Amino acid sequence: MMGIGMVFWLVIITGVVLLVVWAVRTASRQGTGSAPQGADALEIARRRYASGEISKEQFEQLKNDLRQ
Repeated sequence: MMGIGMVFWLVIITGVVLLVVWAVRTASRQGTGSAPQGADALEIARRRYASGEISKEQFEQLKNDLRQ
């Protein structure tokens, strides 16, 4: 009977560990919310300009800032 209890707790602990690993991996894929650098940031600026979120002047300024 004691062996079944140990197996039960082993399964529970393994499940919790796997759940934590899954949560950490999922969170790391979503990023930290900080803006990406380089080409990714330029692509975001292009999309924002194309959708009308930013003006041409703002887009040009972002482009110049990212090239430095």
